[in-house]
Amino acid sequence: MAYLAHPRRARRRRQTGHNPLAAPLLLLSGAVVIAMLYIGYVLWPRWPGTPVALDAPSLPIVIAGVNFNIEPAAIREAIERHPGTQDRVDLAYLWPSLTPPDPRAKPSVGQPADPNKRLFVTIAAGDGTLPPMDRVKEIYPRYLAPEPSAGPDGLTLRAFRDDTPYKGEELVFEQQNPEHFLARCSLKGAVNSGTCLLERRIGNADVTLRFPREWLGDWKAVAAGIDKLLARLHPAP
Repeated sequence: MAYLAHPRRARRRRQTGHNPLAAPLLLLSGAVVIAMLYIGYVLWPRWPGTPVALDAPSLPIVIAGVNFNIEPAAIREAIERHPGTQDRVDLAYLWPSLTPPDPRAKPSVGQPADPNKRLFVTIAAGDGTLPPMDRVKEIYPRYLAPEPSAGPDGLTLRAFRDDTPYKGEELVFEQQNPEHFLARCSLKGAVNSGTCLLERRIGNADVTLRFPREWLGDWKAVAAGIDKLLARLHPAP
């Protein structure tokens, strides 16, 4: 059995020898673990924990796999005011400043916030529905009245027929570039001025923006403001 002792000692010496790559690999592994823990901490849903303060920095929120940066003060529901993955968020911005409402401002008694001075935004999962432009091409035509009419400053109006689910609404779009500005608006009534819904698809998330129909008189500023806001909520990589 003595002839086995020497190879074993040699193997032990080789096993305990210094590996020059061990320290860098250990440091790299530690950095990766720390980064993963931080990302998990930021994105891990913490509902029903304490909502984030209204004056906190923008929150990283993931909806339908899409990353958004959203100011807490803009989030209308306290239960949605936390980072991480969510099904939807409901937002409000002052118009035309596109800033979140001041959390310190108190409405006057009997004088609620003027909805005509706010842009409302909902971000939710698309849930397999057709993108907005595909709906325009494949679904809406069967419900639209045959003749378009001219709208303000280069817009085109196409009313929905009264025998359809969209009765009392019409499509309002930029004639030369409908993908840039296209909204579905309710008609002005005796007790309301009408509301417009403009939708954008980002990845698998649907962004629906709601504003008063009277803003169509300055629709180019509305389109520019929406583009600016969406770029802020979902910055380009």
